[in-house]
Amino acid sequence: MKHILLIVTGASPQVLTETLFALHQQGKPMPEDVFVITTKSTKAMLTDGLFTQGHLAKLIADYQLPNIKLPDENIWLIEDNKGQPIDDAKSEIEQTYMADFITRKVFELTNKNNISIHASIAGGRKTMAFYLGYAMSLLGREQDSLSHVFVNDEFEFVRDFYYPTPYNHMIDGKNGKQVNCKNAQVTLAEIPFVRMRQSIDETLIANMQSASFSQTVASLNSAHKKDLALEVNAKAKTLTFAGVEIKLTAKECAFYLWLNQYSQSEQAALIVGRDFEETLSYSKEYLTHLQQNSSDVRVFRDTFAIEPEDFRDGLHRTLKCMEKTFVQQTRSRINNKINKMLPNALVTKINISSNKYGLTTHYALSAQKHNIKINLTV
Repeated sequence: MKHILLIVTGASPQVLTETLFALHQQGKPMPEDVFVITTKSTKAMLTDGLFTQGHLAKLIADYQLPNIKLPDENIWLIEDNKGQPIDDAKSEIEQTYMADFITRKVFELTNKNNISIHASIAGGRKTMAFYLGYAMSLLGREQDSLSHVFVNDEFEFVRDFYYPTPYNHMIDGKNGKQVNCKNAQVTLAEIPFVRMRQSIDETLIANMQSASFSQTVASLNSAHKKDLALEVNAKAKTLTFAGVEIKLTAKECAFYLWLNQYSQSEQAALIVGRDFEETLSYSKEYLTHLQQNSSDVRVFRDTFAIEPEDFRDGLHRTLKCMEKTFVQQTRSRINNKINKMLPNALVTKINISSNKYGLTTHYALSAQKHNIKINLTV
């Protein structure tokens, strides 16, 4: 069986050489291949330390290790949803890309039965370590392992330290004090983890290749819950379903709440017919919902031709009727957000349905049809 090392790194590429050193010291199988998950902004630090400065080759030579391969194609840069490498992982959307990317890569590796994965969560941002550990728990097999590596305080975060050398090697330590790499202590702590792969439906595992991290979480959460509830938070502008939070704009959240009102009415839907664009009441109802948590002038002024203050004061002389395209486009944007965050089986439970009956179109929240309890926070 082929042994590989899978590791996440950030601004401290030293964790890779430290991990390899510790595996050697503990007599564990040495990896033939190394795969690194990192970001575009930190790749240069990795290649400079390991290759330009030659610390990886020095480690191999100093301890007569077998040839460990880390070609450029094994350095995986976290990508966005268009396949473009991200610079860092500081924003919320980049965190989403990171989670999806790491889960997908672990899926690819664990689908190869002839390899054994040693995954290290020692490097990178804390969320990188969490996602790698979580993905290993979801997909890891009996032959796979998970670890963290530590160095003693004297060498922690010391830029020029990569591994304990078998000879005296002085470098600048903390506060300008010289330290000898030979005296460093590296500890590899193997982390026990729950292997859930055997208890997860094979269909769900197969879908992980294309599903997002949030979709996977939602599927797992829903599989163990009989009575799912939808939480709608008007102030936070979020929908939360099966443990997954979906962020909406104020415009979208108000629209969802407005449709909920119609979905619970006797007609069970917003009916858009021939006279819809001639009826002012729809604009008034919708803007009443919107104004409770937003005074976005773009919606009031550009879409409905009224200032937020005038609407609040009941001065509706300039107010425009709602157009059918506003309903269609807002529904589409909300459904797209739900589609991105949830698996198909759950999307259809809370999205906005649209059904044609003759010359009318009926819009309603699917949650009502599927008897999903809706809890409102306004």
